[in-house]
Amino acid sequence: MKTKAKVKRERLSIDVSPEEHRKIKAYSAIYGKTMREYALEIIRERLRQEEERLQLLGITTNVGEVLKEVWDNEKDAEYDRI
Repeated sequence: MKTKAKVKRERLSIDVSPEEHRKIKAYSAIYGKTMREYALEIIRERLRQEEERLQLLGITTNVGEVLKEVWDNEKDAEYDRI
């Protein structure tokens, strides 16, 4: 029996307009995906595109290090405690 490896995940919550919600729900249904699957697919594709653009511009950056610098402050540390 195979067990799924536990992968650490972070939660992202966003507010969208009723019209955006309706469109996401409709497009998800058209493609036979859940809203979560559909949204993740779009986000992952956009992230891939951004990485390609940065490479074309000769910008090589370790996103994790950049984010650590941006988010490593007391004000934003409050979100970690929630």
